Amino acid sequence: MTNVDLPVEGACMCGQCRMRVSVAPIITMACHCTGCQKLSASAFSLTAMVPAQGFELLAGETLVGALHGDNPYRYCANCLNWLYTELTAAPFVNVRPGLFNVPAWSTPFIESYVSEKLSWAVTPAKHAFAQFPEAHQYGPLMAEYAAWTPGG
Repeated sequence: MTNVDLPVEGACMCGQCRMRVSVAPIITMACHCTGCQKLSASAFSLTAMVPAQGFELLAGETLVGALHGDNPYRYCANCLNWLYTELTAAPFVNVRPGLFNVPAWSTPFIESYVSEKLSWAVTPAKHAFAQFPEAHQYGPLMAEYAAWTPGG
């Protein structure tokens, strides 16, 4: 993956919630599930998966929105911008990459739920999965992602 000087800070639309990523994402993805289509009001949502110890909320208050389950979706309490999703079953945080000034983090390496994909939606992702990759596929995918250069 393209080298980025870390840490990188990002913010919501109103600027009240500020975040820091100090460890590079382990993979980027576009999710085409109908839930993400509704949540993002678009054809898919973008995610940069960051190790939990490399993510920090620096300022602002968050609210749980969207699905109130095991993986809370965090929003800015003021502007209601979707910021990140906590993964309770994994040591990662899925950040919305557009909140950081790192264009490469918005380039999906994999796309998930192509089974629900809108017919016209196209991404440059190198790998596509009907739903999510199987657990045993993540290790090789993360290794390949670490060596990948978007657009290369």
